Amino acid sequence: MTDLLKTPLHPQHQQLNAKIVDFGGWALPVNYGSQIEEHHAVRNQCGAFDVSHMTVSDITGDDTLAYLAKILANDISKIAGKTGKALYSCMLNEGGGVIDDLIVYYLNDQHCRLVTNAGTNVKDMAWLNKQAQSFAIDVKERPALALIAVQGPNAINHCVNLFEEELSNTISQLNRFQGAFIDTDNRQFVGRTGYTGEDGIELIVTADYALKLWEVLINSGIQPCGLGARDTLRLETGMSLYGNDLDEQHTPLESGLAWTVKLDDDRDFIGKAACLKASKHTMIGLSLLDKGVLRGHQKVHLEDIQIGEITSGTFSPTLEKSIALARVNRDAGVELGQQVQIAVRNKMLNAQVVSYPFVKNGQKA
Repeated sequence: MTDLLKTPLHPQHQQLNAKIVDFGGWALPVNYGSQIEEHHAVRNQCGAFDVSHMTVSDITGDDTLAYLAKILANDISKIAGKTGKALYSCMLNEGGGVIDDLIVYYLNDQHCRLVTNAGTNVKDMAWLNKQAQSFAIDVKERPALALIAVQGPNAINHCVNLFEEELSNTISQLNRFQGAFIDTDNRQFVGRTGYTGEDGIELIVTADYALKLWEVLINSGIQPCGLGARDTLRLETGMSLYGNDLDEQHTPLESGLAWTVKLDDDRDFIGKAACLKASKHTMIGLSLLDKGVLRGHQKVHLEDIQIGEITSGTFSPTLEKSIALARVNRDAGVELGQQVQIAVRNKMLNAQVVSYPFVKNGQKA
């Protein structure tokens, strides 16, 4: 793994005997011993994740809001004027397919911050810069910044009590889905956001500050968590994973994200025309009734007819059963409570169509 990209916290993960894997070209911890223990720590108390592989970009200039109105399916005007407010959105191609999903923070009319996925970095930056040519804006990637997520029902209290006064005060004043710079020279940033379905924060800070904060967290007894727990946590709460549940072949409306697409106004964002067309697919939740584990790409059948496939599946530590998201043909008419069959190796396993998120506030939804 010598040729893999490493985060500033890589030596700390090695000291903690983390199992390191190749994740989209990055050497990242999948777990520190027990993925299940890490999952339960976040659901019940608090856990810390190194997510420094994510891409941070600053959009600045007079056309910042006009540019984001063009490239985002969600409406940036929802948060305009609300300093620090965050918005979740997809960025679409002309055919309505998802180039990436992201978080955008509104800082002022001439400055917004994007957090995008690591595996899509090259195409994201190429797309952002291509679209920027028509606007008076500058797109600047911030590869030197590190990201730490602290998640769980006790995350806010822990952080307020552990960190130095300036950071603690900033965190205590944040509302959910809001961020702020910690320092006067705008180098260190914290947002009350996350990818686990729990309350918590995401720190976007310089590498040296990240090392300091990580040591404070781990030395206080907070559980370090890897990619494995991050995936089971996000799936339990119905959060999409790019490359699994989202891709360039399907619109957000075919991926369970209709709520992130603003279609009922005059704004002409890229991909809008495709999103206005009737969707061929819909996303459903599945709960396995038989023994086994649901996984991505397993085929979904209804009355011996294949109607779609699982996009994300796992064993849910919270629910102690297997769950999945699946994209199926809309004209199949699948309804909640209905039973479908999943092709697993040479067997057909029964699953029930259920609503998702599967888990909310740490409990069965």
